[in-house]
Amino acid sequence: MKATTLPKFGLFLCSGHEEVKMKVASALITAVAAFTAYYVYRPMPSTVSEPWKLMLLDATFRCAQDLCNLADYFGLGHHLKILHYMSSFEKNDPVSSGNLKVTDTIFDGVEVRVFEPSSEPHGTLKRSIVYIHGGGWALASARSSTYDGLCRKVSEEVNAVVVSIEYRLVPDVHFPTPLNDVLTATKYFLHPDVLQKYSVDPDRIAVSGDSAGGNLAAAVCQQLTENPNQTIKLKLQALVYPALQILDFNTPSYQQNTDMPVLSRLGMIKYWLDYLNVSLALTHSMLVNNHTSLDSGETVALRERLNWNTLLPVSFKKNYKPVVQSIGNPSLVQKFPALLDARASPLIATKETLQLLPKTYILTCEHDVLRDDGTMFAKRLQEAGIDVTHDHYDDGFHGCMSFTTWPTYFLVGARARDGYVKWLKENL
Repeated sequence: MKATTLPKFGLFLCSGHEEVKMKVASALITAVAAFTAYYVYRPMPSTVSEPWKLMLLDATFRCAQDLCNLADYFGLGHHLKILHYMSSFEKNDPVSSGNLKVTDTIFDGVEVRVFEPSSEPHGTLKRSIVYIHGGGWALASARSSTYDGLCRKVSEEVNAVVVSIEYRLVPDVHFPTPLNDVLTATKYFLHPDVLQKYSVDPDRIAVSGDSAGGNLAAAVCQQLTENPNQTIKLKLQALVYPALQILDFNTPSYQQNTDMPVLSRLGMIKYWLDYLNVSLALTHSMLVNNHTSLDSGETVALRERLNWNTLLPVSFKKNYKPVVQSIGNPSLVQKFPALLDARASPLIATKETLQLLPKTYILTCEHDVLRDDGTMFAKRLQEAGIDVTHDHYDDGFHGCMSFTTWPTYFLVGARARDGYVKWLKENL
């Protein structure tokens, strides 16, 4: 049989088709590479823990934020509510184990999750920790796997009853509602009858929180301390990379870590503005400290309470310079008085208030815009005569203590968590 061959023009067609496919594939590869480079690659300090893993984590966060902003733009919902849903979709039901009873309940109208260890004989009084989760006052949940897991570990390791508070979030509410929720639940728990119900020793109770939760924990501690009718007092406060002030967004750590994962300076400012129900149009004014300029008499005295030239060690200050505007926008303070409210910025509390506070633990991370908030608070407390333990992690970043399980396991996160738990175990 005679062999057949394809016509020459058929060969040309096949060749042209393959060429088109190659061009399309090349374009797609280029687009994916550009997209990946945009989201993933970000210059990192050599001292940060596991930089490539942190890049991937940050890229995931930024991609989620961009998608939420896009959904908000098209009217599908508020970007923070969508981001909250995405970040807290994995909410756990209260699951008890052989040595830990976990229940969801209500404390005076506020939802809480309670973790009760059962290793002690019945009737033995236990230690207790009121825990307040972070998330920029807008994200996360006491029921999320991250905070459920953390509180389980704390409860088991410290052998303490842990009350994790599910306070209401921005944008549904604003300052001072989240603080009031936490204060209400904590005061309810501190009632003698409730402590007896959970077999808690009234002399061994701590309040703790991370990030925005650290802000709320510090504010609650000050509120309870100043309340003369509060007979049962907190023994400890433990603050993990807390956000403590809104007066200065140009401290050395804000300048040094402007674009660091997981929390940038711009991102922190926006969380603050949303929390205080201040227009995001004022972001630039906050960025350059126009709200605390020298022509606003009210802010001059308060700025002395966070004068980082005297409150920070030389190793933190480096060569950074203070950003103080002579002429700014002092009307912001009149329009938004919460900017100068110590309930929002616990760092600016008076020395008289600080002198009443309990023994304190503060954890800070080098690669975190909030590093100096915690460090200045530690210094002010020490100057007020308070016993303070300040743990600083040179390779740490904001939120690291939340990343201690696969696939977002960081060695520095596990070290920070274990150090925090160890301090509670030894001091509570």
